Parts: sequence; structure tokens; C-alpha cells
Amino acid sequence: MMQYARKQYLDQLIQRMDNGRVKVITGLRRSGKSYLLFTLFRQYLHDIGVGPSQIIGLALDEIDNTKYRNPFELNKVIKERMTDNSKRYYVFIDEIQFVSEVPNPYSDYANDKITYIDVVLGLMKLPNADIYITGSNSKMLSSDILTQFRDRGDEIRVNPLSFAEVYEHYQGEKRGAWRDYYTYGGMPMVWMLNSHEEKSHYLKNLFNRTYIKDVLERHQVNNNAEVLEILLNVLASSIGSLTNPMRLSNTFESERHIKIAPDTIDKYIGFFMEAFLIQKSERYDVKGRKYIKTPVKYYYSDPGLRNARLGFRQLEETHLMENVLYNDLLRRGFDVDVGVVEQNLRDNLGKNIRKQLEVDFVVNRGDERYYIQSALSIEEPNKKEQEIASLIRIPDSFKKIVVVKDYIKPWRDENGIQYVGIEDFLLDEGLIAR
Repeated sequence: MMQYARKQYLDQLIQRMDNGRVKVITGLRRSGKSYLLFTLFRQYLHDIGVGPSQIIGLALDEIDNTKYRNPFELNKVIKERMTDNSKRYYVFIDEIQFVSEVPNPYSDYANDKITYIDVVLGLMKLPNADIYITGSNSKMLSSDILTQFRDRGDEIRVNPLSFAEVYEHYQGEKRGAWRDYYTYGGMPMVWMLNSHEEKSHYLKNLFNRTYIKDVLERHQVNNNAEVLEILLNVLASSIGSLTNPMRLSNTFESERHIKIAPDTIDKYIGFFMEAFLIQKSERYDVKGRKYIKTPVKYYYSDPGLRNARLGFRQLEETHLMENVLYNDLLRRGFDVDVGVVEQNLRDNLGKNIRKQLEVDFVVNRGDERYYIQSALSIEEPNKKEQEIASLIRIPDSFKKIVVVKDYIKPWRDENGIQYVGIEDFLLDEGLIAR
């Protein structure tokens, strides 16, 4: 079985060891959070001399640990295992969103509840405990980190396998890695399977039996399951396209004869984002230096899951390439927006008209900024001019990059725009700054 090092995330855990804050590992279910914590990080602790009894691990999605979904039972079992006050204990709680809210027996208020937050905050007060939790619900965990934990929580976001991780262990001719990656994505289990049928079956089942089931149960919207399924398909068909809840509502009415309010559409998309299935990119006016509220772009967190939604029938490489680039830039820690550059023109009658040109990605991290276009090919001059039309009109000196599908040696044109192949871009993270 292939062993993925997940070095990016393991390094983050190691850097945050014993820092007095709870480490919260979030991300899409089945993306490798448990493996990171219970296998890779546990092995690291073992290698530096931490004894087995000093690692207390509980996976709350396992049936044997169902009783510990009660916060009082969870708190009790952990403290019972911390038998030696002179030793440091590392507490791993997997899928903590399964912990129930229960009435506070010490309170006179009926609405006063004990939650996992109370358990974690209580454990953090112990001088010999270092706490690590995982979860698959961004709203529950991320908002709580910012409010309840304040400066006492560190979030480590785990993504599906990157192209570079898959490429390192890819079996067979390396030229096939890109095609397989944009087809099957980066869910780790996919790469333990061999045939298309096995991979397709796994991804479809994962979607239906895990993600959709989670959303329906968490938000109690079983009566609208059909609408949620259709919405996921619509978003899958339109990755990389500008849209908004109003347009999507109109699509439902015109194509499916289903009336559903834009606010409801927006709420359902929020459910998918909370489950880390879908990600949203806002539009940014490059010249005006301001955000444009609508429309926006939606991307799937994993291209394989996106393709599974559509039965692997719409494998448009140009859109999938854009989705993969977006995901990889987020994984590297960049903020990623859709860029808009206005161009003033005159029509045949001499009348001034405004045209909006799109920059696929405006990429920021600290004081770094890059403008990136995703293009399947620029072999034809007209296609090249079309792709760089927005870039050459950006009035600043930040680096501009066109990422193409072709195998090319990186080069720059007379405008200072760099051209690079998709595989080189994804395999060499330092290339973006060179």
C-alpha cells in the first residue's frame, strides 16, 4: 500500500506541538485527516521517544466509541488515561463534530448545554495535555476557533492529495499522471484502486453515502434532497463559470421546472461549503482595487468528486485544469480571487463602451501578488492574444503567468508574461516566484 508522507500538514503539526493551543485539523471527509494524525503524527511522536500510553486516541465515527460522543463520557475517559502527572500526554479526538450537546446538570437554565468545546477547553487547562482534534464541518469548527477558542486554537486545513503527491507515487508512464489526476482527483483511497470501474464506484458511493448523507442529516433537509442533488450537478457542470444564486434559481425554473428562491440556493451552497465540497472565488476589480459582489465562481474541492457527480461524462480538460489550479493555489496558502480588468473601447459609431476582461486568478499571500491565466493551448496567435488581453492591461508590475496544458520549457514574451506547462507549475512550487 502506498504511503503518502503529507509533509506539508505533518510539518504544521510538528511546528505547533506543545504550544498551549488546541490543534484543529479540518477538511473534506476521507481526505486523510485521520491518517495524518493517527498514523503519521503518531509515528513521529514514537520516533522522538513518546511512549504509547502517552498518546490517547479516540475516533468518534467508530461504533466502538459511540458512548464517548457524550461530552461527559469523553472527558472522563481521557482523564482516566492520564495516569501520570509527570508525563506529557497527546490527546487525539477524531471527528469531534459527533459529540452531542447535552443539558448542563449544574445550571438552572434549560438552554445551557455542555458541548465538545467545554471538553476541549477543560483539557487545555491541564498542564500536561496537548490537544489535537479533527472535524469535517467548517462552520462548526472554524467559527468556534475564532470565537470560543480565540487565540487558543490553530487550524490546519487538510486537502485531498495534490498532483505533486500523486505524481511522486504514480504507477506507470508519468505522462499519464496528469490525465488520471484531473479525472479521478486526489482522494487517497482512489489511488489504492486499479480500474476505472473501481475508482468510479468508490467516488460515487463516497458522494452519496457520506457527503450528501452528512449534509441532509446535519441540516435536516431530507425533504429537499432532490434539489440538493440537482444543485450539485449544476455546479459541477459550471465550474469556472460566473454565476450567482439568482442565475441558478432561473436555471432550476427554466430547465427543471422547479421553483426555488435564490436565498435558498445560497443557503444550500453554504451547506456544501461547510462540508468542504465546494469553494467560492470572489471577483476583484484589479484597476479599481475593490471586490465585485456578484457573480462569483464555484469550484469543487476535488476534481474526481466533481466528475463522479456527472458520471465522468463531462471531462472538459480546460475547466478541470482551472479547477485543479485553483485548488493547488489555495493549498499553498494563497488567497485566490477572479480578476476583472475594464477596457474602454469605441464602437463603429465612435461611442465609448466598456468591456470587462477576465483574469482567471488574482493570487495574494502577504506582500506577494501574481496574476495567472489558465489556457489549454496558445499555439494559435489569436488564442494567445485572447488569453493575455487582460494581463497586458493590468497597470502594475506584479508577475503575470499563463499556465498551459502543453509540455513546454518556461519562457517570457516581450510583455514580461511568463508561460509554463501545467505539470511544471504543479510540481515546482518555487516556479511561481522565479
